[in-house]
Amino acid sequence: MAQLFTVHPDNPQPRLIRQAADILRDGGLAAIPTDCAWSLVGHVGDARVLERIRRIRDVDVHHHFTMMCRDLSDIANLAKVDNAQFRLLKSATPGPYTFILEATRELPRRILHPKRKTIGLRVPDHPVVSALLEALGEPLLGSTLLLPGEELPLTDAEDIRERLQHELDLVIDAGHCGTQPTSVIDLSSGTPELVRAGAGDVARFGLD
Repeated sequence: MAQLFTVHPDNPQPRLIRQAADILRDGGLAAIPTDCAWSLVGHVGDARVLERIRRIRDVDVHHHFTMMCRDLSDIANLAKVDNAQFRLLKSATPGPYTFILEATRELPRRILHPKRKTIGLRVPDHPVVSALLEALGEPLLGSTLLLPGEELPLTDAEDIRERLQHELDLVIDAGHCGTQPTSVIDLSSGTPELVRAGAGDVARFGLD
């Protein structure tokens, strides 16, 4: 059964965060709360984690995965960002947005969109995620915890643990987490395009 760590939502216990980072570093798959909805996360370098997420989500190779980053410097290492894109990202991060950008060669091809070679990138505004990313020292591969056939992501840590007990290694419980996923903005063509309206005001990008 997946381990369950109960952490403080604003000041997560460093010992538990370090243990969670070790689990992820060793190839574990975790369910964690974010500023939008629960997400499945794992180490980007582990191909088995990618397949486990695909199996849980029931998505194919065309599904856009997301890299959760600590800050803009992480994004700059993972994606090709021009000056206009950088200014836009700086104004909207951290926050409830996922941006699709052309990936750099630093990322494994298996996590990219097979034709477009793009990746989703975001900087979550959540103390637990921020602490976990800092302890890990690198971005995390993630995907919204939305199960096949369901309209909304799961919301309760105990429910997640019970339903996915044999699929996960860890569930981090930090209290209430929302059900609305991020708004997804495609910046890969130079002009912002709305892929999914979710949390966050998209009007700031000239979209509606």
